[in-house]
Amino acid sequence: MFSIIFITLVILLISFIVMVLASILSKKTITDREKSSPFECGFDPKSSSRLPFSLRFFLITIIFLIFDVEIALILPMIIILKFSNLFIWTITSIVFILILLIGLYHEWNQGMLNWSN
Repeated sequence: MFSIIFITLVILLISFIVMVLASILSKKTITDREKSSPFECGFDPKSSSRLPFSLRFFLITIIFLIFDVEIALILPMIIILKFSNLFIWTITSIVFILILLIGLYHEWNQGMLNWSN
């Protein structure tokens, strides 16, 4: 009983020391103007907020979100493979990947993947 309490106290003490050291070492001495402003995305908060926003940036963000969701949906399919019917799993996987490839082809045709322009 005493050893469990002792080990718990040692773990709590080590955790407390690491948290205190991390908070001391991570303090900045010089405040950065961009870090202290409410926006950290490169926009100047002092200028007009009604400036036009780049549509290309928005579309690249949408492409990223689509492929991010794709990964979140494809990874569980590997785990489900051993619990499901192989034929239905294969058809579902092919249809899902085909829809994503058709969407990628459409984005390519529209020129959204040309980042240099």
